[in-house]
Amino acid sequence: MVEAIKKMRVLITGSNGMLGSDIAEEFKEFELFAFDKDELDITKKTEIIKKINEIWPNIVINCAAYTDVDGSEANKGTALQINAYGAKNVAEACNKANAALIHFSSDYVFGGNSKNGYKEDASKNPISHYGYSKSLGEDLIIKSTKKYFIIRSSWLFGKNGENFVNAILKKSNEKEIKVADDQIGSPTYTKDLAKATKEFLGNEYSYGVYHVTNSGYCSWFEFAKEILRLSNSKAKVVPITSEELNRPAKRPKCSILLNTKFKNKLPFWGTALKGYLLDKKGSIK
Repeated sequence: MVEAIKKMRVLITGSNGMLGSDIAEEFKEFELFAFDKDELDITKKTEIIKKINEIWPNIVINCAAYTDVDGSEANKGTALQINAYGAKNVAEACNKANAALIHFSSDYVFGGNSKNGYKEDASKNPISHYGYSKSLGEDLIIKSTKKYFIIRSSWLFGKNGENFVNAILKKSNEKEIKVADDQIGSPTYTKDLAKATKEFLGNEYSYGVYHVTNSGYCSWFEFAKEILRLSNSKAKVVPITSEELNRPAKRPKCSILLNTKFKNKLPFWGTALKGYLLDKKGSIK
């Protein structure tokens, strides 16, 4: 990376979260200003504008998000305030300061009816309130600024947050673990996503919407089986339907994000999982 890019001033919101912490680590060589929600609340527009005007960053990376999919059904206002209107606040502040915005969105903006997955320009049709809040956030960003990268990713797992991998590991001593086998997507390691995010700095990519995930795809059932295999657990994974889980929020049946724009292929999801477990536990026998 050329030295001119390394001298960029980068502001990160949500820096202590699962993705934000890996983004902060990946961007530590830059002139970095990292804030978590207690230090910078994106739902407070005047606070965001003041901070961006003080720092005058070249790039703002918005990692602040309300990520509780089921919780969004009960806390619809909170999900909207953070994922939609908070994103709009950041975009408007970036526009005023002529800063580029990198914002992370979700596979849940799609309905899941396409068996072949979704390209970047596919029509959105969220089936949960979480998906709706993320979809609206995208729309508000596009209306608020021209200098934006919206990066959709999926099924995130990383060291600083609750995620599916950790949930399965916590149950690894049980005899049976019931997992949905009718939802397909691409598990993505936040460390790999953070490395990919750095590639958007410079002049190689045009502003717009991108899909960035680890390569390949699987069901939650297949994902769980691989987690237990790599952790040497004898627990049995039992495939069930989404309806049997009876969760508050609907999930897309197929939310594979097809990448037609991002140039570098991320590692296979199984390889990424193994890397995460190595980082987490130190070794896999």
